[in-house]
This record gives sequence, structure tokens and C-alpha cells, in this order.
Amino acid sequence: MMRWLQRLYGAGVYLFLYLPLVVVAVFSFNSSKFSLAWKGFTLDWYVRLWQNTTLMTTALNSLIIAACAATLATLLGTMAAFVLHRYRFAGRRVLFGALFVMMMSPDIVIAISLLLLFLALTLQLGFTTLLVAHTVLCVPFVATTVFSRFHSFPTDIVDAARDLGASEYQVFRHVVLPLAAPAVAGGWLLSFTLSLDDVIISFFTTGPDYEVLPLRIYSMVRLGIKPDVNALCVVMMAVTVVALVLSRKLLKEKK
Repeated sequence: MMRWLQRLYGAGVYLFLYLPLVVVAVFSFNSSKFSLAWKGFTLDWYVRLWQNTTLMTTALNSLIIAACAATLATLLGTMAAFVLHRYRFAGRRVLFGALFVMMMSPDIVIAISLLLLFLALTLQLGFTTLLVAHTVLCVPFVATTVFSRFHSFPTDIVDAARDLGASEYQVFRHVVLPLAAPAVAGGWLLSFTLSLDDVIISFFTTGPDYEVLPLRIYSMVRLGIKPDVNALCVVMMAVTVVALVLSRKLLKEKK
């Protein structure tokens, strides 16, 4: 009896999590344009999505921003995690606590703070400000993820490399980084996802000359959800799944 209850509970959790995604995927093939009733199977919305140059441009902008922000956040977060793990210095606990403060802060607070900073520096809102904002958003998540990985493996490997004459860079490049590769890859994927679906920070820190996909979708769904939006969501989900599968495969081969 308990086994059936556990299976029922597990099925309910998966249904709660993935049913909305299934609904979006199903209605992306619905031939009806304005009704939620099923009118027949069609691929026209994917064809129209490919022909929608505005939507494709904003999607490409989002992918570029997400990739660049994830890469910068991974570099900065990994170095910050290594410094926090390896060295003891004044203000270390304050810096470590500041990472959690950034993670727990509401997006609206971070967005307004960054907007005020950009205005004070007289920076024109656009690609650069959006990239900086998304990098700031993602760095704490990468740092905490990689730090937990650093904290788990033995330090005698690093000490042995130092005894053999390795420099700080050589220790980090050839010893620490390969051991932390799964956490680094996970931090990059997490940052990519956070940047790709961010709305609030993007709304405050980008300009009219550089539009990203979440803001475009938000302006579209205010007038009603159209099937081409559903098709776009399915494409983005497919990109995410492919990235996860590739990362798992690369990490497995690395191991």
C-alpha cells in the first residue's frame, strides 16, 4: 500500500511540474489561432516562427546575452570560489555572506540598483548594461556551486602540486579546475538558464535598441497567447534539453 502511495505521490509531483510544458507543446501544433479547442494538427506555426524576423532576432539576442553572461559569470564565480576556499583574509566571511545576500535579494531590488548605477555613470542602456546586469545576477550562483565542489575534494592534492613546484596558476589550471569541472559546467548551465528567462532585470537595464526574448514574449502575451509563442517556447525547451544532454555526455566522458 505504501509503495502505491509513493508512486502516486511521485506521479502527482511530475504531473504538477511538467503538465504545463506538455500543454504548451501540444497547442503549438494546434491549427486553431485564437481558440484553445483542438482544431487539428499543423506545423504552420513553426514555419511562421522561422519567418518572423523580429522574433528570431530577439531570440538570437537572448542567446548571445545568455552565453556571454554565463561565460563571464563562470569565470568570475570560479575564481571567487577558489579564493574563498583557498585563502583566509580579512572580510572573507563578509564577502561570502554578500554572495548569499545577492542570491536572496529580489530581482526588482537588483534591477533598480543597477539602473541607478548605470544612470550615474551615464551609460547608455543596451547590450553592455544588460550583459553586466546578467553577469552580476549569475556570479553568486556560480560561486556557491563551485565553492561546494572545492569544499568536497581533499586539499592534499593541491599541497602536493605546490610541493612539486607548481605555481598558483598551474595549480588552478591543471589540478583545481579539472576536479571542479562538473560544478563549473553546472554553474554555466544555471547561469545560462537564469539569463535566458530573466524579465525584471532585463526590463530595467536594457534599452530600446536591444530587445531580448522574454520582454518580447511579455509584450506579445498581453494581447493574448498566440500559437507562434507556443512554438517558440517548444524550440527553447528543445535547446535547453539538448544543452543538458550534451553537458551530461561531456562530463561522463571527462570522468
